[in-house]
Amino acid sequence: MFLLNANAAYRQPLDDRDAETLGIAAAVEVERHLSFRDNHAETPLVSLPGLAVQTAVASIYVKDEGHRLGLGSFKALGGAYAVIRLVLQEASKRLGRAVEMSELNSQEVKAVAGTMTVACATDGNHGRSVAQGAELVGAKATIFVHAGVSDERVRAIGRFGANMIRIDGNYDDSVKEAARVAEREGWTIVSDTSWPGYERIPGLVMQGYTALVREALRALPEAPTHVFIQSGVGGIAAAVGGHLAIEYGDKRPVFIVVDPARAACVLETARAGHPISIKHGQPTVMAMLECYEPSLVAWRILSRVADAFMTVDEEDAISIMKRLANPAHGDPSIVAGESGGVGLAGFLKAVADLKIKSKLRLDSASRILVVNTEGATDPAKYEELVGTTPEAVAAQRRTA
Repeated sequence: MFLLNANAAYRQPLDDRDAETLGIAAAVEVERHLSFRDNHAETPLVSLPGLAVQTAVASIYVKDEGHRLGLGSFKALGGAYAVIRLVLQEASKRLGRAVEMSELNSQEVKAVAGTMTVACATDGNHGRSVAQGAELVGAKATIFVHAGVSDERVRAIGRFGANMIRIDGNYDDSVKEAARVAEREGWTIVSDTSWPGYERIPGLVMQGYTALVREALRALPEAPTHVFIQSGVGGIAAAVGGHLAIEYGDKRPVFIVVDPARAACVLETARAGHPISIKHGQPTVMAMLECYEPSLVAWRILSRVADAFMTVDEEDAISIMKRLANPAHGDPSIVAGESGGVGLAGFLKAVADLKIKSKLRLDSASRILVVNTEGATDPAKYEELVGTTPEAVAAQRRTA
C-alpha cells in the first residue's frame, strides 16, 4: 500500500513546540548529554554499494543502531535520555539550583533519584532503555509488557533491575494499564507515545533520537535525497523527519514512512487526515512496530514533513533480515532484527514498483538513507527467521 501525503498541513513549518524539541540546539544538547555516558560511541554508517548498483541508485547508506549503548536498538537514545532529564529536573527543583549532567553520579542527585519511580509500557526496546536509565541514576523502574512480548525480551529488561508486570492484550492495552497504575501509585510515566495532555516526556524521548540523525549527517559524503524510516507509533519517523526538515528546510530529502501492513496505524491516520485507532488483526513479525494508534505528537510532525506513507508485508521484513545477513555484490553483512530493516525493505519495494518509483522520483542520482533500528534483540527469534546466529553474521562482517 502506498499513499502520498495530502494533509492540509503538509510542507508547513513545524509547530513551535516541535521545532524546539527537534531543533539543532536541542540535538547538540542531546549529544552533550551522551558524552557523559561511559559506553557511548557513535554507531556505524554502512555503505551498500552493491545493492545501490543493483537498484540503479547512486548510493545506499544504513545507520546501524544495532550497536547503540549496549542495548542494540535506537531506543537506547530515547527512554534513558528522558529518565536522566527528568531526574536532573527534579534534582534542580529540590536543591534550588541548576543541576548539570556532570553531577549525575553525585550523592545529592542519587538521593533524589532514589525517591523516584519511572514506568512505561513496551514491546521490548523502549522498556530496556527506560530500565537502563533508571539503573544509571539510581531510580526505580516498573515496566509493563503485553502478552506478545517474548520471554527473552522480558529477561533482557529485567537484567537492569526493573520490576516487570505482564498483562493480557496488546501493546495499546499495556500503555493504558501502565498509565492507570502509574497515576494510582504516583509514578512518572516515560512513554514513547503521547495522548491528550501528555506530550512533554514523549517529546524528550524523540529528542534523544536526534543524535542518530546528527551522526549520520556528519558521516555522509553528501546529503541524502531520500529517507525511508519505519514507524510504530511514529516516534522515530517524526524525530528523523522533523530534524531533517529543520536542518535542510525546503531542500530537505524526500521522506517516506514505512509501516507493517498488519499494523499500519500511521498510514491509516494519514489516509484519514487525523489520528485514528485501527483494529487489531493478526500479529506482525515486526514486533517493535506492532502499534494500532499513533502518537499524537508524532502525527503532528509527520503530517507536515512526511512526503509519503507505505506498508511492507511479513515476507518483506523477513527477506530483508536474510538479505542483510547474507548480502550480495560484496556488501558488508548487517545484523537486523525483525523490525530493524523495514525502512530498507520499503525502499526495495518502492524501487521495484514503476509507479511508486516515479512518484518518489527515485533514479540514478538518488542517495538513500535508512536506519537499521535494531540488531538481534531477540537472538532466538533472529536465528529462527534468518537460519543463522547473529554472532555468525557479525563475525562474517568483521572478516569481510
